[in-house]
Amino acid sequence: MSKPLPIAIPCGDPAGVGPEVVEAALKELDGKFEVVVISEKSMAAQFDIPGVCEVIPVPSGAEEVVTGEPSESAARVAWECMEHAAKGCLEGKYRAVVTGPVSKYWLQRLGYPYPGQTEFFAARWGGVPTMAFYSETLKVSLVTWHVPFREVPEHLTEANLKRAIRNTVDWLQRLGVDLPRIGICGLNPHAGENGLLGSEEQDVLNLVIQSVRGEGFSLSDCLPADTLFYRHSQGDFDAVIAMYHDQGLAPLKLVAFHDAVNVTLGLPYIRTSPDHGTAYEIAGRGKAKPGSMLSAILLADRLSR
Repeated sequence: MSKPLPIAIPCGDPAGVGPEVVEAALKELDGKFEVVVISEKSMAAQFDIPGVCEVIPVPSGAEEVVTGEPSESAARVAWECMEHAAKGCLEGKYRAVVTGPVSKYWLQRLGYPYPGQTEFFAARWGGVPTMAFYSETLKVSLVTWHVPFREVPEHLTEANLKRAIRNTVDWLQRLGVDLPRIGICGLNPHAGENGLLGSEEQDVLNLVIQSVRGEGFSLSDCLPADTLFYRHSQGDFDAVIAMYHDQGLAPLKLVAFHDAVNVTLGLPYIRTSPDHGTAYEIAGRGKAKPGSMLSAILLADRLSR
């Protein structure tokens, strides 16, 4: 068998915890497979892990970057690292990308036109993504993500729900589940209570689920979200599809805050990331935990082989 391509790891915002959790995770990884760290030129020296990884510096004005202090300079480094990783996949250099955390606010001050990194990689690689999250206890994917809550119902279209279902099935099969059992959250309390608390389930969502179930998928109708995650944790389902961001992320972060992984489904290359932010307030203080970054690297390796 040929040796797999390396995994690219752009370190994220250099003023945040990204560089330190990458370094700590790679020490734990201990060279199990090849990775390439993409970091700012003057900061690359901190990755003192001989024989474990190659560090590719990007030229950028990081002399103005101060650990723990967000800035446009730091956001510019993060953006350049992402561009390098995305391009490297298209050029056949990398098989997957594990992204460090970035600040959406500071990126957008530079004119970054995307709500997050998920949309950035979809734009660079092509494809329509589904955002998902992996932990040993819960596996969750989202029909909608970075949209204001008031706009969620209008984004619960047939196309978006079908995409989430099919991408989730493919993801679980890559993880070794031949016929995934998927529980699907309702939008409304009690999944609408037969129309008493909302009609989206009856009028749209369950009809779409029924049509996709005909493709051989094991899918529930919309179920009350307040009990579905517990049922998933007890083994009734292999994953849950949530209708919107906080519906899926609140229970996941309750049980797997330090080791959950963000996974972008539906793109030509695997992209994962730790399920935490830049944490500027603890950057450089030795408090950041690398568990989620290590899990993200291991999952990217597993899904991209």
